Amino acid sequence: MNVDLVIEDERWAALDLGLLAGQAAQIVADHLALTPPDGQGFEISLLACDDARIAALNADFRDKPLPTNVLSWPSEDRAPDKPGGAPRPPSDPELGDIAIAYETCQREAVAQDKKFPAHVTHLLVHGMLHLLGYDHIDDKDAALMEGLEVEILGKMSISNPYI
Repeated sequence: MNVDLVIEDERWAALDLGLLAGQAAQIVADHLALTPPDGQGFEISLLACDDARIAALNADFRDKPLPTNVLSWPSEDRAPDKPGGAPRPPSDPELGDIAIAYETCQREAVAQDKKFPAHVTHLLVHGMLHLLGYDHIDDKDAALMEGLEVEILGKMSISNPYI
């Protein structure tokens, strides 16, 4: 898994985010038995930013001018045809872009009494699943996505984040 990492907020430098993201993305791909269409590997872009930057992105793309923990932009529509169904497999090795905000992630980790790297890993897995067409708009889709997150994080020795 190739991760193109752009660090805009230097606080992310204390965490080996590129390695963490690469491992998380590879475990997601392996868990879902995805094969890159080019045979070379999948690619994602990751922006490690702050709350101000992610709030601007959230306003631009979702009309919600507030910070959030993670945003994702798939390179193609992979959404399933029906709620609770599996998304279509990627036809492009470039999966898309993810942005993650330091302050929100830090604040959530403290509030939820979670270790920062484990919480960030959960959000990276969450973002990856969005790139692959999973969503949580309705109950069936949310149950499927959250179940996958728990299984994938378990493979990384990270406990269920939804407990």
